[in-house]
Amino acid sequence: MEERKDQMWHESLSTRFTIPTKSIPRLNYKDPLAEKLIADMKPVVLTDTNLVGSALKWKCHYLQETMGNNLCTVYLSRTHKFKYFDVNHTKKCDNDFSPPTEQVMMKFQEFAKHLKSWKEGDRRLYMQQLLNEKILKSSQLVNDILTFNWSWIRRQQKQNNWGPLTANLLMISTQGNVTPAHFDNQQNIFAQIYGYKRFILFPPEDYDKLYPHPVWHPHDRQSQVDFENPDYAKFPKFREIKGHEAVLGPGDVLYLPLYWWHHVESLCQTQYTTSLNFWYKAGPTHSSSVTTMYPLEGYQKMAIMRNVEKMLVETLKDVNEVGPLLRAILEGRYT
Repeated sequence: MEERKDQMWHESLSTRFTIPTKSIPRLNYKDPLAEKLIADMKPVVLTDTNLVGSALKWKCHYLQETMGNNLCTVYLSRTHKFKYFDVNHTKKCDNDFSPPTEQVMMKFQEFAKHLKSWKEGDRRLYMQQLLNEKILKSSQLVNDILTFNWSWIRRQQKQNNWGPLTANLLMISTQGNVTPAHFDNQQNIFAQIYGYKRFILFPPEDYDKLYPHPVWHPHDRQSQVDFENPDYAKFPKFREIKGHEAVLGPGDVLYLPLYWWHHVESLCQTQYTTSLNFWYKAGPTHSSSVTTMYPLEGYQKMAIMRNVEKMLVETLKDVNEVGPLLRAILEGRYT
């Protein structure tokens, strides 16, 4: 477990798991090792970037003044877990799927009112709002965003052959909220603004130990394993899992490589946490100047598996036929 000098956070404020972990390296952003880890697509916590220095004042009262009348996307949950689901995939579940959260639109000032009055037993809130053109045109946040350390992050984009910036997602979470283990297919620079968040990361190679939902399922890209109460009979390989852990405080930046699994917890020493991420598309992998290197990396194998699974779903037109077909291919031949 990573040790921090901050008096605002203590290990007792986080959930205890049976998963053994080691600390994610915590380095000054100018450290050559930090640059190497990013180039090698390994997670690293970066300090002193000043990436979002002008946003460290984005506490609730400031955001009320700057974007109070803006409609924002807010998720509500009866539990502390906020597991993502794709509403477009729910029809494939034969009405057996029950959404774990409710998505609503509310003005930021209304969200802030609920956030300030929230107490244990109330429905939990998690705002996840893209900083799109509409939001920026009708708020004063653009002045803060213009003074971000864009030169550093653009240099990372260029040096590491990332694609374009696709989104900035502003997240405000009630204390104790958990986003269960999942992976994204984009590069992520995750900046912590207010409060503390705990990350437990797993490499793409742990795909089989985390038992992802099928690609057609609403919970695609999410692990089926409940970390707080793992079913080892159903998910026996989860016993072998080992994590990489870090706690982010205000101003910290985490490089989260694409396809790395991450379990995220808003720690309980502040009433809410505020974070902002920078999502970049994966860079091109096929061109006359790029040579495929073997053996393939874990994220490349994950992409292949997902593409094969998607192709079978599309071809067979019945998700219930995918498993039997894959078993017929494997059993007695590759096992």
